[in-house]
Amino acid sequence: MLLPSSVRLVDVGPRDGLQNEAQPISVADKVRLVDDLTAAGLAYIEVGSFVSPKWVPQMAGSAEVFAGLTPRAGVTYAALAPNLRGLEDALAAGVQEVAVFAAASEAFSQRNINCSIGDSLKRFEPLMALAQAEGVRVRGYVSCVLGCPYEGTVRAEQVAPVAQALRGMGCYEVSLGDTLGTGTAGDTRRLFDVVGRSVPRAQLAGHFHDTYGQALANVYASLLEGISVFDSSVAGLGGCPYAKGATGNVATEDVVYLMQGLGIDTGIDLDLLIAAGQRISDVLGRANGSRVARARSAAMASQ
Repeated sequence: MLLPSSVRLVDVGPRDGLQNEAQPISVADKVRLVDDLTAAGLAYIEVGSFVSPKWVPQMAGSAEVFAGLTPRAGVTYAALAPNLRGLEDALAAGVQEVAVFAAASEAFSQRNINCSIGDSLKRFEPLMALAQAEGVRVRGYVSCVLGCPYEGTVRAEQVAPVAQALRGMGCYEVSLGDTLGTGTAGDTRRLFDVVGRSVPRAQLAGHFHDTYGQALANVYASLLEGISVFDSSVAGLGGCPYAKGATGNVATEDVVYLMQGLGIDTGIDLDLLIAAGQRISDVLGRANGSRVARARSAAMASQ
């Protein structure tokens, strides 16, 4: 399989990353992060989530974040909208693209959103109808595609019908998420081989957490399977609240460095990206989760 000449990176740090932080984060700091990412060349950013603050306190104020951004031409500013109310709020905030999510594991679906996979998909029907009427594109996520904290191993054959259902409902792209970060390169290749039989690979994306240190290997394995869209998170922000010791999403800086080494274009300025990640890490008072950023910082400090 020939590697692609370019890839599209979806930075989910402002949403999937920050939602797991314990400390409050100001709207101004969220806006600065998104603006920093666009300045670095990110063309797709998941800015926030329109969910009840009762369930995800860190996503409160997402409408204010959207209002405070400095829009750049050609950049997609998206939000998670898990239900019809969320989409209505997103539309009111001027959001032009939203994401919905379902699980590949019945146990995870029941524990996470208190309903079966089938029922979760039915809940999206009015949302998809409204999105289509309003001209809003919808991206789909499937979580726990390579492992579940309650069921253990998740087979690719479990993932395929969920991804196919999301595509059939109108999702233009479906991102397959290794929520626990337990998957290996072999698992990943089989996943895309199986799911790719029912959903075109041009409409699939990879979303890998780095809990077991396998995220970059899984990104490369995905490239070998013809995947050219990847979710990542600046400074490796994020984590999984359902798995003890789970770390964040694969760091955008590390993915960009990998792509540069492969001669694959991302359109991203790595130095500006590293600066953006370090700035939000300093705000959070935590170590930068990007190995590339840490190595670059150490090298500069020793000069």
